[in-house]
Amino acid sequence: MSSATIAQTSARGAAGPTAAGKLFLVLIAVCTAVTAANIYLAAPLLPLIAHDFGSTPSAVAWIASVAQFGYATGLLFFAPLGDRVDRRRLVAALSVATAVALIGAAAAPGTAALAGAVFVAAAATVVPQLLVPLVAERAPAHHRARHVAAVIAGLFTGIVAARVLGGLVGQAFGWRAVFAGSAGLTLLLGLATALALPAETRRRTGPLFAGLTALPGLVRSSPDLWRACLRQAGMFGAWSALWTSLALLLTGTTGSTYGFSTATAGLFGLFGLTASAVAPLAGGLVDRFGAGRVVGSAYLLAAVSVPLFWLGGQVLWALCVAAVAIHAALVASHVANQTLALTTTSAPATANTAYVVAGFAGGALASALAGTAYTHWGWSGVCAVAGVWLVLGWSTTAARR
Repeated sequence: MSSATIAQTSARGAAGPTAAGKLFLVLIAVCTAVTAANIYLAAPLLPLIAHDFGSTPSAVAWIASVAQFGYATGLLFFAPLGDRVDRRRLVAALSVATAVALIGAAAAPGTAALAGAVFVAAAATVVPQLLVPLVAERAPAHHRARHVAAVIAGLFTGIVAARVLGGLVGQAFGWRAVFAGSAGLTLLLGLATALALPAETRRRTGPLFAGLTALPGLVRSSPDLWRACLRQAGMFGAWSALWTSLALLLTGTTGSTYGFSTATAGLFGLFGLTASAVAPLAGGLVDRFGAGRVVGSAYLLAAVSVPLFWLGGQVLWALCVAAVAIHAALVASHVANQTLALTTTSAPATANTAYVVAGFAGGALASALAGTAYTHWGWSGVCAVAGVWLVLGWSTTAARR
């Protein structure tokens, strides 16, 4: 059997219970985990980066925001191409570009060069958002949210790995080794996934980036997509403000009661495994009760987590409980909103681009404000930013029908 036949069989299996289909779904989930981790590599390494460049962790916290802005930029330009070009070639090309940029980050002589390399790497690491629409397309309607949830579980596992393994490897071998190692994994998994994807014949009409210009009209014409975009921007912004600033709190910078090493602070990311465990459950709930109820419950849980995070500035157990709650809320909201975004229009890749760009733009802006808030008002300022983002995300969508 040829490799193309195997790929096609595997792709069809992603929508069914066959062993080949399950293996294909696992490969996509693992690739998603590795590539998603690249967006968050810098966050647990900020103390090490600051020490290497003779700065303070709060002064280089903006590099974590650069990665999110880079990812949002890449989504705008590359993710809509999933509706128009062969995803095999696109996944392979982006994987190579990401690996090259990560090598550049590992060799960066200063913060400006590092930020530039991180921006390019994050912009090219949009492979997960090319794969999610493919999974949604090939899944049976009554199990679509479950299949999407499997890939999202991989995504959040990658985020956890970035914090936990990044902190451990960075403490042992330096932050540059983390970027270099991620470059090798990204190249390996990206090319393997590209080979496994089914060959596609895309009939392109009009300009290559027509999907980008179609985004505003697509969002205006679909109230469900518009609502999913804003709600996820609020939820992801709250999570990003808290999670990207957490290393500053735990490693004992200004105003902190903790004094953990980078490796120990990275282990705190294990609480993020909550997201990987909740994703399949959230998928089942969406299939059964609908996206709206799941998102509402997720927002309520996130609202409870914010005061717990504030208390966690002084009390460790509250910080642990809050970390579990915010991850469960984020992944439940993400599964529900992304499933809605993928099924509400006839252009799933373009709709998914609008959805994820909105989420990451909200996250990047909240992260940037959280860094400033931490510098001026400490951990309480970070919690305030998270709370404001949740209020904005829910109130703006609740007020309009």
